[in-house]
Amino acid sequence: MAGAVFLTQLKERIFGMNQHLMNRRQFISTNASLLALAATAAASEAPWQQTSDKKIRIGIVGGRFGLSWHWHEHPNCVVHAVSDLIPERREQLVGKYSCNNAYESLEKLVLDPDIDAVAVFTGAPDHARHVELCMDHGKHVISACPACLTLEEAAAMKRVKERTGMKYMTAETSWYRWETQLAREAHAAGRFGDLLYCEAEYYHPKIGRDGDSLSYLNGERTWRYGYPPMLYPTHSTAFLVGVTGERLSHVSCIGQGDPDESSLKDNQYDNPFLNGMAMFETDRGNPFRCNVAWNIHAHGERAQWYGTKAALYMDGPGGQPFSMREEGRNNNTKPDYWHRVPETMRYDSGHGASHSFITNEFITALVEDREPTIDIYEALALCVPGIVAHESSLRGGERMTIPNFDKV
Repeated sequence: MAGAVFLTQLKERIFGMNQHLMNRRQFISTNASLLALAATAAASEAPWQQTSDKKIRIGIVGGRFGLSWHWHEHPNCVVHAVSDLIPERREQLVGKYSCNNAYESLEKLVLDPDIDAVAVFTGAPDHARHVELCMDHGKHVISACPACLTLEEAAAMKRVKERTGMKYMTAETSWYRWETQLAREAHAAGRFGDLLYCEAEYYHPKIGRDGDSLSYLNGERTWRYGYPPMLYPTHSTAFLVGVTGERLSHVSCIGQGDPDESSLKDNQYDNPFLNGMAMFETDRGNPFRCNVAWNIHAHGERAQWYGTKAALYMDGPGGQPFSMREEGRNNNTKPDYWHRVPETMRYDSGHGASHSFITNEFITALVEDREPTIDIYEALALCVPGIVAHESSLRGGERMTIPNFDKV
């Protein structure tokens, strides 16, 4: 993107100077000029343009969440095949994507030699296994979040990615919400000053419990029944990791249950909690408060970022307005980022208009033969902290160290 390239070049030019030749007043003046020029660059950023005729042939697996994406509308993508174990859902995928190649299972779909990549929108407990299966068959993969549910799965996913060289991306929506994109740009431009604290939350009341439509299918429990809240942390952790790149290094988490809740008495996870409230420490020594809750009177994903020079507040279900508050000025108008995706995809299909941006990033990365932004290392940095946080809550809030799965 023109604005981003310009900003990077401008930073390199300014900070590459011999700073010992600059007195404090000169440095402050130069930095202020950098921010002003960066704002101008972002405002003049050119709309998305197709730069290649290459087509990525993708297979879509999972006829529920898999219906809410833009694959067939991206000019560099062709939906070559679809799959779901349930015939009705499989037919819905066929209709949505106008695709005649329908497979009864992922195991059959990955055998198709004409598929370049697979979008895995199956149940969370199957993500790691399905991602590995696709990569072992030479397919690039994007999967729903979280990437995995155990530390063993995290290690296995990292190994298979590094062994096969296939590209992987997590379809994490909070990373591409427009407020997060603004926060990421503001942080890169230094507008926050030192970004010292972030708090994030994901509230989905009644999910995973009796009476919840997502937790039952034809009278049988789905993977969501009794699902531990902290094993679905990425809608919250992406608000920090996706802005600053920090790694969550330590956590203490308090779990909340309900002695009368039937889903906590008998579930496949042996999970006793409906809510998880965690305090993380990052590798930069910063605190990060992160909540995930199924039994609270609120709904949605929201974050707030606090720096020494600015603070950014997302709007929320309690009536909180959007606001970017900086020294000397406040902005209560959300940015518009539609120009960053193809025209055919400029509508909100879910999760704060993030689906278009996720689709575009994955397809563009494959066309350009580069790693997607939320690659395997970022994906694990999003979900592994929740795995450890859940263990902390089982131990009464014990402070625990979070392993790092970054590239060595």
